[in-house]
Amino acid sequence: MPQASRQSAKNGTRQDRVETESSRDLADRLYRNATECVRQRERYARLVRSGTPELEQRSALSVACLCDEILREGVLEYEKVATAEASKPADDWRHKANALWLASREYQRRHHNCDESSRQLSSRKPEKLQELAMEYDLEASALLALRLALAAYRKVCPDCELETRAQSFVA
Repeated sequence: MPQASRQSAKNGTRQDRVETESSRDLADRLYRNATECVRQRERYARLVRSGTPELEQRSALSVACLCDEILREGVLEYEKVATAEASKPADDWRHKANALWLASREYQRRHHNCDESSRQLSSRKPEKLQELAMEYDLEASALLALRLALAAYRKVCPDCELETRAQSFVA
């Protein structure tokens, strides 16, 4: 093996790692990304609801936005592999992973729509506020659907959480 090939295989670019991961590995990663995204969104909502200082709320929102970005990357990576393997026989885990992928995409779409609607809100007309409220309700529904898809995937693949695997991991 040439030196350059050995070095790239050793370091492994992000694209190389995605290509060597199985679709099940990517589905598990999508599950973990979505779980953390939901957890951070719920944490931020609790902080806002309890009236914690704005600095803490902004910090939590920053973490939640980072988790949204990580989820977006996981969705794109799973999508590449899922479309490439569409002709393979569909196992139960694959059905649940595809449902999780779709729920993640819908959550991202609704969240993006809320952000856009909030930015475009220049007047405080009641009909505009009603539209914005509807967008937020749809985002909440998408988040609930994502939570349900997470539960369904975990039921079929209980080892998707790293803590439940038999291996020991050292950071």
